[in-house]
Amino acid sequence: MTDNAFPELPIEELLRRVQDARKRICAHMHLTPIFQSSALDNAVGTQVFLKCESFQVGGAFKFRGAYNALSQISDARRPRGVVAYSSGNHAQAVARAGQMLGIPVTVVMPDGSSETKRQATQGYGAKVVRCPVSEREEVARQLQQDTGATLIPPFDHPEVICGQGTLALEMLEQLPDLLAVLAPVGGGGLISGVAIALKALNPKCEVVGVEPAQCDDAARSLASGRIETCDSCASIADGTRTRSLGRITFPIVRRFVDRIVTVSEEAIAEAVRFLFYRMKLVVEPSGALGVAALMSGSYKCSGNTGVVISGGNVDGSLMASILTSAAPRGD
Repeated sequence: MTDNAFPELPIEELLRRVQDARKRICAHMHLTPIFQSSALDNAVGTQVFLKCESFQVGGAFKFRGAYNALSQISDARRPRGVVAYSSGNHAQAVARAGQMLGIPVTVVMPDGSSETKRQATQGYGAKVVRCPVSEREEVARQLQQDTGATLIPPFDHPEVICGQGTLALEMLEQLPDLLAVLAPVGGGGLISGVAIALKALNPKCEVVGVEPAQCDDAARSLASGRIETCDSCASIADGTRTRSLGRITFPIVRRFVDRIVTVSEEAIAEAVRFLFYRMKLVVEPSGALGVAALMSGSYKCSGNTGVVISGGNVDGSLMASILTSAAPRGD
């Protein structure tokens, strides 16, 4: 089967692939907790359940897909290593998975990437190669050709997508009566995996993607029926600064995602502040997108709603800037 055929598989086969991924990775990842806030419930008029992947290995959901993909590399190929390209969370996830599996890892990180994420990536033993953001894929592919390493892209890869889908399997066991689930959208790996599992096991559950208004390529793609691009994105939600959905994720999004909404930069910052001051959660801006959609009214829920808090890896300087840009709300 080619990667291009993956999005067209019957939903039962896609679900089986996600379930197989869970068997592969469950002993190596954290079962992440669900948190609630009465203040948030009251603000949006229904119960909201936060699936906090900020407590995952590496501080973000990305470990799920990275470990699933790396664990299937043959013993013969493992010494050649792995090459990845990422602005941060995928970099850390691949580095940590490689460390656990004994696979050498090189990560191409664009200039301007989070210093916290770069340091964590190197701390897991990976070699980091810096380059302009527009060249990261080209540099990674050249490294792959030069070394014979296996390329693990951040989202457009069937095993990465299936690994991310294990998150939704957990959510449905923890919260079987969800009417909607909101998840951030960058390149579409997370929302694709989540949508596969949700639509296979709870088809009435609405799957909603959330992205910054400044990086609205996914929303435009879903509306137009073709892959739209975003050549520049200055959003504080750095995890969503991808140019477009992928050739694998786009058809999955079209097939299983019900809608994509966008949120302003101030809405994202306000969500980060709320999560920090009211719930004592450190959440990176990309991870706060679902809460931003609820608090700003970009998405109005009609019943029990799950929100994927995708990660908590944020530079201290950025977090301090967000937290001090407005006074905290009182209890």
